Amino acid sequence: MSAVSLSSSSAAVASETGAPLKVRADKRWRGLVLPLAAIALWWLASRAGVVNSALLVSPGKVLDTAIEQFSTGQVWVALGASLARELTGFAIGTVSGLILGGLLGFLPLFNRMVGPSFNTFKQISLFAWIPLISVWFGLGDVAKVVFLSLAALVPVVVNTSDGIRSTPASLLEVARVYGYTRWQTVTRVVLPAAVPAIFTGIYLALIYSWLATIGAEYLLVAGQGIGNTLIEGSEHFRMDLVIFGMVVIGLVGWLMNALARVFERRIARGRGQL
Repeated sequence: MSAVSLSSSSAAVASETGAPLKVRADKRWRGLVLPLAAIALWWLASRAGVVNSALLVSPGKVLDTAIEQFSTGQVWVALGASLARELTGFAIGTVSGLILGGLLGFLPLFNRMVGPSFNTFKQISLFAWIPLISVWFGLGDVAKVVFLSLAALVPVVVNTSDGIRSTPASLLEVARVYGYTRWQTVTRVVLPAAVPAIFTGIYLALIYSWLATIGAEYLLVAGQGIGNTLIEGSEHFRMDLVIFGMVVIGLVGWLMNALARVFERRIARGRGQL
């Protein structure tokens, strides 16, 4: 092979392997354009005095508050309390949702008896349960976990039952031709086909329960949590503390979303979809 052809083939390989990596890296950086532009406009507005400084504090003030919160450990205490409630409510709601969704999907009689009631239940706004929960369970952690469990329950039930009932008829026919037992059909055909829908429900439950955590801490004010940090900042008119709490909430939500996506990709690879 000549040197020219060797160099040409090397360039081709480099273009085939390096270009996609560069494109993916560029796409990742594009996501930072809007946040950086917003921070720049925020800094300019605060420096120019366009907005009342009491209503829109400078990025430097928020940074000072962040350093204070991390150095004193207050943010870790608040965030730890919120995440403990979120994960507990998420686990209870997800397990309950998988059981109820499985019953609705696999048992037609159970679906006819319970399905209409559940469909009515899921139409009730989640925050409409707050007065009832506060009367039954008080304003402490138990009430918040119950609230978060309800937030996680609905998407898991809906997606699990829909995923099971939407198993392609062609797959069921193949299982019948091969003489699968009912248990083999469930474990080898129905559940694998329903995995994407089930995971979607669990993913939504994780996101909804985190959003509900902040709402629960804001409405059921007893105890500690990142939502209580927002309340403290609002009550003392400390917009720097409010903005800091909002940033922490957004970053935690982003991290949960990223971890869920990584887990989803690993499951897809294990099932041979990627």
